[in-house]
Amino acid sequence: MSAESASPTYAGLATRTLAFAVDALVINAVAWFVGVVVALGLSLLTIPDEVVIALAAIGAGIALLWTAGYFVFFWSGTGQTLGDRLFGITVRDGVTLEALSLRRAALRLLVLPLSALPLCAGFLMILVDRRRRALHDRIVRSVVVYAPPARAPRVARSAVRERVA
Repeated sequence: MSAESASPTYAGLATRTLAFAVDALVINAVAWFVGVVVALGLSLLTIPDEVVIALAAIGAGIALLWTAGYFVFFWSGTGQTLGDRLFGITVRDGVTLEALSLRRAALRLLVLPLSALPLCAGFLMILVDRRRRALHDRIVRSVVVYAPPARAPRVARSAVRERVA
């Protein structure tokens, strides 16, 4: 374990909320774009109302799967969603500071709504917890920390120095 990961800096409520807002924007933009394309395609056909209702239900299910897949994919891969990357935070295992497994990322997503009940009290725990964990972080034993800045490989840095000189 490096010196940087020995004492991480935990992300607070404002940073996490802003990162989630960016993620919501990305998720909704993709869903709306796909919905518009499908709706335009279907508008060219004559379809009974029952089929339209069934297609809307299927589309809602696909949108839900897209949302779940987005978070689980990023949390179990790099630990960073697009919003997290923008704000320099990452979701990690609370003990090892490694990225979450696929299973724990899915569990984190499943228990996340518990933090919204009642009146977002589970999210407000971030304000009083020493490691700034929400209720779902405590349940899954995860933390959200500031990611160390990415460093360029030594080869690339030396190549840049040679070009400048």
